[in-house]
Amino acid sequence: MRNDYTGKKVIIVGAGRTGCGLVRYFLARGAVVTLSDTRQVEDVSIPEEFIAAGTHLDLGGHTTALFETADLVVISPGVPLDIPALRTARRNNVPVLGEIEIASRELRQPLVAITGTNGKSTVTTLMGEMFKAWGKRTFVGGNLGTPLIEAVGQDWDWLVVELSSFQLETIETFRPRFGLLLNISEDHLDRYPDMASYQAAKARLFENMTGQDIVILNADDPQVLAAAQRTQARKIMFSGNKLPQEGMGIDGDWLIWKWQGTEQHFAAKDLIIQGQHNLENVMAAMIPPLLSGCPAEVAWQAAVSFRGLPHRMELVGEARGIRWFNDSKGTNIGSVVKSLGGFSAPLTLIAGGKDKKGSLAPLAEPVSRKVDHLILIGEAAERMAEAFDGMTTIHRASSMDEAVRLAADVTPAGGAVLLSPGCSSFDMFRNYGERGRMFAEAVSVLASAS
Repeated sequence: MRNDYTGKKVIIVGAGRTGCGLVRYFLARGAVVTLSDTRQVEDVSIPEEFIAAGTHLDLGGHTTALFETADLVVISPGVPLDIPALRTARRNNVPVLGEIEIASRELRQPLVAITGTNGKSTVTTLMGEMFKAWGKRTFVGGNLGTPLIEAVGQDWDWLVVELSSFQLETIETFRPRFGLLLNISEDHLDRYPDMASYQAAKARLFENMTGQDIVILNADDPQVLAAAQRTQARKIMFSGNKLPQEGMGIDGDWLIWKWQGTEQHFAAKDLIIQGQHNLENVMAAMIPPLLSGCPAEVAWQAAVSFRGLPHRMELVGEARGIRWFNDSKGTNIGSVVKSLGGFSAPLTLIAGGKDKKGSLAPLAEPVSRKVDHLILIGEAAERMAEAFDGMTTIHRASSMDEAVRLAADVTPAGGAVLLSPGCSSFDMFRNYGERGRMFAEAVSVLASAS
């Protein structure tokens, strides 16, 4: 039996929240569990219950011999598939799977899976709010925060799950009821050799879907349409530029849902979250609940009550007559382009961080047209400075505090400062959340001193 792990030697790679959830899951099913992590024991928090239950620890590196003789290896999100230990496992015909695959084998509730380069956290959270407003017991998680493995064994009506391309790399039988692909733009080219490989990882979302399932696609994105070309599932479109025959689109100031000969209209002005990209996010989020029977007024009320996510176009304060926006979750260039769409000059942009090696070209036009001052931080600063030379006034900062002080000096009253890095955070911060918090704290200090 596929889910019978009694006595099986299972290695969990990664000792974070997902890894610990997997350890609990396999211990409860009688497996012989090893928790493997490159960090040393003093840098990892191991629950005492794991030791009491006989969990083996493989810390400070991955012991090759263990991976040669395992029955199963399960990796946490973000663990590269090409590390030597995983190559060893595959050479010895040991299955290497991800947490999403393991969890989905146990879950029987209808599942909505959301992926894309940008917007997936907003869509996942907002859709979860819609299902909850409808009175459904709804799990919301995945790449967004709570690992899917923690949903196993609980009583849910719906599962709404954000998936990264990394998580989709390690599925085998995973099959959602609804699969959403929001957009595809350059990202993670520090991990993937080219865009085709990244697109192929996203397209795995549809791999096991059948004619009984539904895929929801961005009709305006050619790469999305190409990725879904071979799926057997029924296709429903959303568009920010036109009205699909069936699906959701925009006509002037209205979002319009067209389905089986009927139309429903929703006033975009009622939404708290702003910007073209958020109109697309709202449309994508509404479609699965509407198709599942959620009353339109319930879904729309959840949408108009939604205030957005922390670190995503979040107004964190006003200081010196300047509005300060935290978009630390904007970790790729496509996301920055969308965020800049909601601004006009005078604007100061704080960008930079760990370089993902993607093209900076899509940012050239909005930077030259909208950004008066560009403040660069982190290891990507040099490449970004070269790319945008002559398009705007460029400054350098060695810390977030310095970047905020500099932004205050160069931005006139009535202007705005946007932190939208276009890069990951790991060169200077633990994660995008810490980066955003440090930005907000620096703005607060500035406001107090004003």
